[in-house]
Amino acid sequence: MSTNIIGSLSLIVWLPIFFGIVVLTIGQDGREHLVRWVSLVGSILGALVLVPVWTQFDQTKTEFQFVESIPWIDTFNINYHLGIDGLSLILILLNVVTTILVVIAGWEVITKRVSQYYASFLILSGIINGVFCSLDAMLFYVFFEATLIPMFLIIGIWGGPNRVYAAIKFFLYTLAGSLLTLVALIYLYRLSAGSFSIADFYLLPIPQSAQLLIFIALFAAFAVKIPMWPVHTWLPDAHVEAPTGGSVVLAAVMLKLGGYGFLRLSLPIVPDAARELAPLVIALSLIAIVYIGFVALIQRDMKKLIAYSSISHMGFVTLGIFIFNAEGMQGAIIQMVSHGFISAALFLCVGVLYDRIHSRQIADYGGVVNSMPKFAALFLVFAMANAGLPGTSGFVGEFFVIMGAMSNNFWFAFAAAMTLILGAAYTLWMYKRVVFGQVTSDRIADLKDVNAREFSMLLVLAFVVIGVGLYPKPFTDVIGTSVTTILELSSVSKY
Repeated sequence: MSTNIIGSLSLIVWLPIFFGIVVLTIGQDGREHLVRWVSLVGSILGALVLVPVWTQFDQTKTEFQFVESIPWIDTFNINYHLGIDGLSLILILLNVVTTILVVIAGWEVITKRVSQYYASFLILSGIINGVFCSLDAMLFYVFFEATLIPMFLIIGIWGGPNRVYAAIKFFLYTLAGSLLTLVALIYLYRLSAGSFSIADFYLLPIPQSAQLLIFIALFAAFAVKIPMWPVHTWLPDAHVEAPTGGSVVLAAVMLKLGGYGFLRLSLPIVPDAARELAPLVIALSLIAIVYIGFVALIQRDMKKLIAYSSISHMGFVTLGIFIFNAEGMQGAIIQMVSHGFISAALFLCVGVLYDRIHSRQIADYGGVVNSMPKFAALFLVFAMANAGLPGTSGFVGEFFVIMGAMSNNFWFAFAAAMTLILGAAYTLWMYKRVVFGQVTSDRIADLKDVNAREFSMLLVLAFVVIGVGLYPKPFTDVIGTSVTTILELSSVSKY
């Protein structure tokens, strides 16, 4: 294993958490301006420490890189064990960029408990990086569960009128699924003669009956987190009630923890069970893609529409993972990253409108292009990307998944491809009703176009969405070796 930069991954994990604690300590009344700037510096530094890791990452190596290992709880042989591969690296990049955008998005909007708000996001960012870096199963579990606490606070304190209900529902759904995962990890620990190393779990011979139970236990956590149908009902409530920043992080990054869990744990550890139950997972994925697409079509609340859109798009992720070929798995990972940027942009666009009108109802808008032409142009880019227009990142991941599904089963590919029409329908219909047409009220006529802060963050996302759509090679190169390794591990029978 490569140990080129000892401590770099610890910086990626703990630097945002450190700045979150600093922000809490200086967060007294009258210091809101200082809090915002310290938070911005912390989020930018959190991204900058990734730069040497990205530039020195060896895309040809199959083993984990930048590995750190320190004994943590000797009694149970639990280690502070970090390392990354291409899958981890690309998701960490998504997370650190999203954190910067969230800090900027709340700059003038958040006026209540400013220090606690920014501290929650910075600490959450570090914890999520910890999930993506963990090579010890118990360390992974601790970070995975710890993500619930900041997001619970973000929804429950800064959310909408039903924020307490949404926060509790979010917490209970995700916690309940994860408890079964803990049982599975403890069983694997006993089976491996006292090791929580994920790499050791990959080598374990596991009986078929045990594999099925372990897969179901892991599935309970990761399916809820993505979320898959029918355990998806917590997500629309959480999105509608969460503040804009909460919706951005939830859709852009936290949903990806489920897909990451499938790729890091489920497929390599219990490959026989994963292949045996793959038809069920594929069926659930296609139901999510098709059924949830129709549900999105009838939504009247913009946030709820985008939330259901996320569930439908994440169906492509699980479909790509469980068709067990390189095209599908690459497409699933690219779809995770692409959806992260697109969903972040769409929720930020809704936030821009909500900050001005204080309504998310589609019926309250119309003719926005007449008073906000810059915003309308940027919103159109993200709407087209969400619909999977060629030349945007939204097309790349879905195209890879469809091509992978085609080599597996024509009808899987057909169902997924036809559903792209639904994505275009609900996205463009929303855009048409909000942006085009006659100005529907004096409030719409008096709208001010995006300011420099809003324009800059949306423009960055537009460049990313179009850039990945036109030239996805840097991303596919980074994840290529990881995909090959995961497929090799998931093709070896363990009984």
